[in-house]
Amino acid sequence: MKKHLLIIFSLTISMFTASAQKFENWAQTPPMGWNSWNKFACNVNEDLIKQTADAMVASGMKDAGYEYIVIDDCWHGERDSLGFIHANPEHFPSGMKALIDYVHSKGLKFGIYSDAGWQTCGGKPGSRGREYQDAQTYASWGVDYLKYDWCNTEGLAAKGAYLTMRDALHEAGRPIVFSMCEWGTAKPWEWGQDIAHLWRTTGDIYNCFDCEYDHGDWSSFGVLQILDMQDGLRQYAGPGHWNDPDMMEVGNGMSVNEDRAHFSMWAMLAAPLIAGNDLISMSEETQAILTNKQVIAVNQDPLGIQGFKYQTKDSVETWFKPLENGEWAICFLNRSKTDQNIEFDWSKENVQDELNKLSPDFTQKVYQWSDLWNTKSKGTTKKKLKAVLPAHDVLMLRLKMN
Repeated sequence: MKKHLLIIFSLTISMFTASAQKFENWAQTPPMGWNSWNKFACNVNEDLIKQTADAMVASGMKDAGYEYIVIDDCWHGERDSLGFIHANPEHFPSGMKALIDYVHSKGLKFGIYSDAGWQTCGGKPGSRGREYQDAQTYASWGVDYLKYDWCNTEGLAAKGAYLTMRDALHEAGRPIVFSMCEWGTAKPWEWGQDIAHLWRTTGDIYNCFDCEYDHGDWSSFGVLQILDMQDGLRQYAGPGHWNDPDMMEVGNGMSVNEDRAHFSMWAMLAAPLIAGNDLISMSEETQAILTNKQVIAVNQDPLGIQGFKYQTKDSVETWFKPLENGEWAICFLNRSKTDQNIEFDWSKENVQDELNKLSPDFTQKVYQWSDLWNTKSKGTTKKKLKAVLPAHDVLMLRLKMN
């Protein structure tokens, strides 16, 4: 009898394990949206979220492909007597369900934030020990995306903690894109593909192009520092499972050149394009960068191949990204504070994507190129490329067969 019970128990566990999974066929291209943290931190309320949703539509961002409105930390109120979490009634008097319904009415999707620990990074109730309960709550509200942080997680193993929330989301039954925010500490790219749709590869980004901000026992990093930390990770990215170098700082205080370079490199990395600025009052320059459909198309290419650094000459890096239909994106990045002359003789360059066994083979093929930031600038690979590249800026081209 005991033997039979043991077999039944083992089969039950096996069936449960086999059925638990992340939601497949979601995030087949890098997610695009907006997150409240970079600009507003804990200063969030329902009016801000509604106005941001309105601005995403009015600015043309929705038409350009952005779809998620993600509220980050500090939306939380308290748990009730049964342990269910509620939104802060002072800041969200209509309740989270009504707010999400509003976002959905704009043709957008809604994302929410929690933490694998007892408390969030902002000291609000975390999901530790309440994973299934919180997942059911999010599903009942109509949540479409969950950013799941890693503060106050002493004693937890990252893979196990994220597996628990993945399974909880799956059991709740509503398809939710799962974003792991573990900061890359436990190398989530090595084990995250079956758990989440995207995973943070670094600590937090900071609104500068080339710096490190020391907070004492941790640091946040500028665009170039975050970019350098992506080295060696491209093999782990692809449709449904993305490396996430953190939300963008476009529009949060850098120069237009730096914002343009930041956006371009995130596109080359096949990174999630999650804006982090104030959409309600952004400048025309910021809006133009965030809605550049040609650059977005590079990011959203169906192949889902993360770009790679081909070479570095002085302070100028050259990056390539394979695209569908045999096309390629190339991006020259000037890391220096002074203008740089660039010269690229296509016929003498042997560009190889060893990971995917792809090459543009400029000795055998002629490509037409178009400048993705200056659409009037065009040419072919028959002629050597020469340009002056401004400080902290990019030249980004798309190559098509002639």
